[in-house]
Amino acid sequence: WGDAPAVIYTPVDFRYRSLFDHFKKGYPMNPLLIAAMTAITAALVLYSFGVFGERRGGTLRRRHVILFWCGFVCDTTGTTIMTFMAQAQSGAGSALHAISGVAAIALMLFHAVWATVVILRNDERWRKSFHRLSIVVWLFWLIPYIVGMLLGVPAFNVSDAGASIAGIAVVFVLGCIFCIQANHAKRVAGKRA
Repeated sequence: WGDAPAVIYTPVDFRYRSLFDHFKKGYPMNPLLIAAMTAITAALVLYSFGVFGERRGGTLRRRHVILFWCGFVCDTTGTTIMTFMAQAQSGAGSALHAISGVAAIALMLFHAVWATVVILRNDERWRKSFHRLSIVVWLFWLIPYIVGMLLGVPAFNVSDAGASIAGIAVVFVLGCIFCIQANHAKRVAGKRA
């Protein structure tokens, strides 16, 4: 292949943490990092479509449950890859981020299982109120997503605590917005009745 240097990735070759480090230093990005980022971002997209589709539709449907399960699989895949990468760096990374990430995956699993149970029971009252649980799980899941994003971009130069506070603050603001919207919708529905 000519004089081009061979780029070989081994399990211990995870020197660069982010996209920006790789391009700044002139190195190609680690394919495992690309796969992990793609999987976790796909989880965000799938889970968001499921949660907000259910919220907009007013009831839990099979397609939402499928999106929840697909989001769970993507997030678990991406997190597993990131875990292997962190272990190859002698455990480098944020312990708080790791704990919140595992808790978020456990919550996503509970959510997907419970959504499956609700669909199988076919209780309309449960299906119509399920969105309350969905939005809480989505908001909690968003915290480790935001923390990982902030910690992974060196340009932000954020500490573990700073990233955690920022993630919680963003989620708190979003939660307040959703509560205000829900209360407004109840008032409008009450006036129509």
